[in-house]
Amino acid sequence: MNAAAAETQTQARAIVYRTRGSRHGGITRLMSPGDLGEFLKPFVFLDLFGFDVTGGHKGFGLHPHSGIATLTWLMEGDTQYEDTTGEKGTLHGGGVEWMRAGNGVWHTGAPASGVERVSGFQLWVALPPSEENAPAQSMYLAPSQVPQEGPARVLLGRYGAARSPIAAPSPMNYLAVKLKDGERWSYVPPAGHTVGWVALSAGRLEAGDDTGGPIVAGELAVFEESGAAIDFVAHGDTSFVLGSAVKHPHELVMGYYSVHTSKAALEQGEAEIRRIGAKLRQEGRLA
Repeated sequence: MNAAAAETQTQARAIVYRTRGSRHGGITRLMSPGDLGEFLKPFVFLDLFGFDVTGGHKGFGLHPHSGIATLTWLMEGDTQYEDTTGEKGTLHGGGVEWMRAGNGVWHTGAPASGVERVSGFQLWVALPPSEENAPAQSMYLAPSQVPQEGPARVLLGRYGAARSPIAAPSPMNYLAVKLKDGERWSYVPPAGHTVGWVALSAGRLEAGDDTGGPIVAGELAVFEESGAAIDFVAHGDTSFVLGSAVKHPHELVMGYYSVHTSKAALEQGEAEIRRIGAKLRQEGRLA
């Protein structure tokens, strides 16, 4: 290893931006395609959600997407799901919902009967041109199907010997990590993964150069674009998600529920969304 490579591996990775996002009820929006998504693509949207079901939360209702994939990491509580690929069932706490919307899909989710609280993260991933108008595809993983390496559960991509059963649309990792108070952990991104960020759901976390103090629950921190490792130290029992990826080289062309790489691709996806919506109305499933 030459001296320059050694310095890259040992130098602390700087945090260049932090945000607590915007909170609306039980949802904290930490990233959107029109703001941080432009800098962190292929990661373009991130919500941290938590609802006490006794407060009257009824779920998300049928809604459409195209041009993206959504990944919901359900940390707590069971939910009922249904989508227009024909899938229907119950996702248990600790499970993952993967929805590659592609050319267009509608889906819904609601707390299962008897559940008192649900919480988790929902991520949107921008798709490459080869997949943004492909047929929709969904996948639901039980907690036992989410592989783990050390403190990290692998939601997308690969870490150590653990590989997600979900085929990532481009080179990326998305991990759910739990550290105990005082525990140290170092993440070495794969070659080319210059995009990097973390978002906390519990605890406090020293990370990167840490000049702004520990990252706290409800906060997202963006790391400088580099291939350097990121070192973490937990203060209290800490839970967070981490994303790293090769940067998405395409533009983000946005609709209301959609993100594509071109206006033509967006128009095609939105036309399919309207077609499916009309069918759902004819069936009485959509007001």
